[in-house]
Amino acid sequence: MEKYVEKLLIEMGEDPMRAGLKRTPERFASAFQFLTSGYKLDPKALLTKALFSEEYSEMVIVKDIEIFSLCEHHMLPFFGKAHVAYIPDGKIIGLSKIPRLVNIFARRLQVQERLTDQISQALFDAVKPHGAGVVIEAYHMCMMMRGVEKLRSYTITSSMLGTFREDRRTRQEFMSLISREKLAL
Repeated sequence: MEKYVEKLLIEMGEDPMRAGLKRTPERFASAFQFLTSGYKLDPKALLTKALFSEEYSEMVIVKDIEIFSLCEHHMLPFFGKAHVAYIPDGKIIGLSKIPRLVNIFARRLQVQERLTDQISQALFDAVKPHGAGVVIEAYHMCMMMRGVEKLRSYTITSSMLGTFREDRRTRQEFMSLISREKLAL
């Protein structure tokens, strides 16, 4: 990867031996490997090792999970927050696994629509809850710094499975709870 970045710098008219650029190919390769590290991780393995029997049957939400991903069309960042919910059916999942699940899929080349679906489907398949819901709100640099150049536009996507899709009241409860102000610490 480093050789390609060096060639790219030359194509741009830069000198890869210039002091500020000498280690750029190495730094880029390291950063890109981190930003796409989700390909090496198995979401099912993550979730199934943190399942616990529990008779809790009300909605569980992990809200305002920061996301950072790369648009697969331009390989520019998009960033924002994800809200993930499920209604247990005899099993709960360790809460820290939900942001980890989000990261597994966000650290791949993505489109926001697929990212939203992948998170909800992986949670639904592994935990087997009554329902799962995911809402992502994100700013896309491909829309902000190029193309239409709209700085304040953001995209909202949702994926609702099980009772979140089938029951309007459940979906409304989820949407109402994620729109509430943050808990003040």
